[in-house]
Amino acid sequence: MRTFDFDFSPLYRSAIGFDRMASMLENINQSSNQNGYPPYNIELLGENNYRITMAIAGFTEDELEIESRENVLTIKGKKPEVKTEREYLYQGIAERNFERRFQLADHVKVNGANMENGLLHIELEREIPEAKKPRKIAINGSKLLENESA
Repeated sequence: MRTFDFDFSPLYRSAIGFDRMASMLENINQSSNQNGYPPYNIELLGENNYRITMAIAGFTEDELEIESRENVLTIKGKKPEVKTEREYLYQGIAERNFERRFQLADHVKVNGANMENGLLHIELEREIPEAKKPRKIAINGSKLLENESA
């Protein structure tokens, strides 16, 4: 089994709450018996932006399905069954069906996907709702006391 070493320490240092997302991305549904196909990268592009890149040589856009539901991103690749009479001496290009799932943290949404040179790029962004964004709290202790005594 192939393992990847990601350094998520910047997430732990710079933002509270991303530690859960980093842990989920590190574990990426190991319980679902996913093999290493297709290979992928997870990039940190900015404080709230991520990119998943998958190597999907041999697949067309019509053969791929990307779905985001209840904090789970699912990417499926399905090749049509074609009986060929090719005789391979070596077949290194897999071109087999796959399903890969990624657990997403709260408030992470998929912004879009594109294919380029056999690579599928999926852009993710963490959008913090207005109610959860930080707000400045004024310290009005002395003014509050003056208003109460009047």
